[in-house]
Amino acid sequence: MAKTKPGKKDLDSYTIKGTNKIVRLGDCVLMRPSDSDKPPYVARVEKIEADHRNNVKVKVRWYYRPEESIGGRRQFHGAKELFLSDHYDVQSAHTIEGKCIVHSFKNYTKLENVGAEDYFCRFEYKAATGGFTPDRVAVYCKCEMPYNPDDLMVQCEGCKDWFHPSCMGMTIEEAKKLDHFLCSDCSSDDDAKRSLNVFPLSPSVEAKVEPKRRKR
Repeated sequence: MAKTKPGKKDLDSYTIKGTNKIVRLGDCVLMRPSDSDKPPYVARVEKIEADHRNNVKVKVRWYYRPEESIGGRRQFHGAKELFLSDHYDVQSAHTIEGKCIVHSFKNYTKLENVGAEDYFCRFEYKAATGGFTPDRVAVYCKCEMPYNPDDLMVQCEGCKDWFHPSCMGMTIEEAKKLDHFLCSDCSSDDDAKRSLNVFPLSPSVEAKVEPKRRKR
């Protein structure tokens, strides 16, 4: 293995202490926070290095949770959403508690079941300035908010836009029971019975209709 500094060497992998889980370069890991009341930190492993005493350190690129960002958590942020930051650090490998998977937004929305180890990322984040890449996202519904994959939405059969049931004066339970839906702009008869499709319930990231876009 190539030496990086005198007495140090690069490693291809590291076995998490007390487990048989192997961490390799590019893997995403859960790292123990200094405050035990906080959830584990999430990071991507960029480098694994051992010194002459076989103490292993990892260079990581941190993921931030929305509440850890300058702007804080907003309505459209998913419960399992993370931002890939430009914040790098070197930590003891002993602080790694486990492995996780950070999916692309597209792949996350296709998961049939979301496990405890599943997260998603759709933004890169500049820790010093609070800036995001991309800085523009599609917005939906009359509230003009970006899509939160945790929220049920229903599609108008007229304009093909997606709407939150609450924004349309309906409960989620009502939305699931009905069959068709026209938004107020597309409904030609105010007295017409409104109903909602059971499927699909959420906007596809491959939707053919381009929604309005707004700078965020």
